[in-house]
Amino acid sequence: MSLGNVLILGAGLIGKTLAKDLSDDFSVTSADINQVELDKLKSQAEVEVLRTDLSDSKILTELCTDFDLVVGAVPGFMGFKVLETVIQAGKNIVDISFFPEDPFRLDELAKSKNVTAIVDCGVAPGLCNLIAGFHYRQMKIESYECLVGGLPVKRELPFEYKSLFSPVDVIEEYVRDVRIIDNGEYVTKDALSDCQLVEFPETGLLESFNTDGLRTLLKTMNGVPNMREKTLRYPGHAKLMKAFRETGLFRKDEISIDGCKITPLSVTSSLLFPMWKLNEGDDDFTIMRITISGNEKGQIVNYEYTLFDKSIPELKLSSMARTTGYTCTATVRALATSKINQKGISPPEYLGFNKETFDFIIGELQARGIKFDLKKLIN
Repeated sequence: MSLGNVLILGAGLIGKTLAKDLSDDFSVTSADINQVELDKLKSQAEVEVLRTDLSDSKILTELCTDFDLVVGAVPGFMGFKVLETVIQAGKNIVDISFFPEDPFRLDELAKSKNVTAIVDCGVAPGLCNLIAGFHYRQMKIESYECLVGGLPVKRELPFEYKSLFSPVDVIEEYVRDVRIIDNGEYVTKDALSDCQLVEFPETGLLESFNTDGLRTLLKTMNGVPNMREKTLRYPGHAKLMKAFRETGLFRKDEISIDGCKITPLSVTSSLLFPMWKLNEGDDDFTIMRITISGNEKGQIVNYEYTLFDKSIPELKLSSMARTTGYTCTATVRALATSKINQKGISPPEYLGFNKETFDFIIGELQARGIKFDLKKLIN
């Protein structure tokens, strides 16, 4: 039995995974401007497809009318406007778009429209926020750290990297100022800073560096004196990306060359993105370590969650699509079955505040083979 009509905005790598998974329980329509990607999806799943311009607010508003729930999977640069349009249309939405704007700017609008808008609902941000929120209600957290990365199994120079989600959003991580909480103080650092080597049994040596991944946690986890998120890559990647950035290759402002105006980022994107493309048959993995320490019932406790997930070649399903997509679809099912009722902007940590919702989402992920190794140390 269908749980309702779902509209998925975006038919990229993650959008396709969302559509395929949700088509088991919902009547799904996927919308995108790229007909080639829509045709691929149509050949792989029992879904309806619609080619349309999602950046046109009027078109998107009309499109939302016949659906019970919307899922946002568009690139970050258009994510905030799409979210605002869907809320204005009065539709509940679960969104994975990695946009730079503060989603709480739309909180009053969502509440006035009686809308539940769950944002940042991927793996990171997303799953890590869910876990942070759960422990925030169980203990007095003194320190929260998330190390996370999605990487190709095969290492190919010079980048040793493949873009497992929107490449534009990857570059945004390398230029956006990083916000952390250090000894109770709000601190801003450069992206790619504080590079350190980290050893994982499953992957060997990786490097971690600062990226602006805390996002809503900076507002919702009040009183936690130490919080940071760092991205994981193969060693040497951060140094190379710093060279690109300092050369100006990630600049968005126009420059003039021989009388022609161009943006350096557009040129870099055109040259770089084909080299970063995850090709069919390429295996990838997701690695994440969340460390939470603090006072729980009078004891000093340290929790360490480690996730290592690999792609499934026979299903042509990347790990990043699995971990991001299934966190989102689990949340969609929770919302559709009234396990989430809070109106307004709801980041995943809000879902973690409720143990029933937390258990449901974690259970859905475990059923799909996405599991954490959890260690608890009591000092």
